[in-house]
Amino acid sequence: MNHALSRRRFLAVAGSAAAGIAIGASPANASLVFRGSHRIGIIGSGAMGGGLGVAWARAGHEILFSSRNPDELADLVASAGSRARAGYPQDAASFGDVVLIAVPYGALPQVGRDFTHLMQGKVVIDCGNPREDRDGPMANDAIERGTGVASAGYLPGVRLVRAFNAIAATMIGQEPDGDRIGIPIAGDDADAVELVSGLVVDAGFDPVVVGGLARAREFDRGTPVYVRGMTAAELREALGMPPAP
Repeated sequence: MNHALSRRRFLAVAGSAAAGIAIGASPANASLVFRGSHRIGIIGSGAMGGGLGVAWARAGHEILFSSRNPDELADLVASAGSRARAGYPQDAASFGDVVLIAVPYGALPQVGRDFTHLMQGKVVIDCGNPREDRDGPMANDAIERGTGVASAGYLPGVRLVRAFNAIAATMIGQEPDGDRIGIPIAGDDADAVELVSGLVVDAGFDPVVVGGLARAREFDRGTPVYVRGMTAAELREALGMPPAP
């Protein structure tokens, strides 16, 4: 086991407890947290979903990219290597013990209606950002309520974690000049947050556990930390959090 990575995951859980997340997901799902690799289904294989999928495949995870036209993903699959393949969105929802949803936010309600029954009890990462010019009035409602809370309403029964929404896709795969870019994370299930913290590290970033889903609004689109490329230490300072242990 990689002891540096184990320590980071431990610190992420400690941060979860400090942020007020209840420790202890259902025992049936607890084993997901401690496995070295995961099956990750990706719904939305554009710049963000594609970039993260490639990074995770190279870190040793199994990836299923998805599209309504999976044949168009051949180049993406090839760039990810032998641990990746392509399918339809329902295939990704079924395949993954972790599912990344990387679609325009206005499509999230439809994703929920179509695929939530395939994702019950799974760790689901939501990285979309509502925009009124693209998504219509529902975007304003999501921003007003806080995107973490709004997304949970569209995806009942999943172990939802809000992450990767506060970076630009162009930041994925970049070699930092100094410290890694920090990724703010919010979720109500501490085991799911720990798992996603490990995936943040595997994608080349540093996790910053902010708190429960209600606190995801602190790194929504338009906030001072959004797509700023801050380090973990800078994020903690900007969000009024204590320094890392």
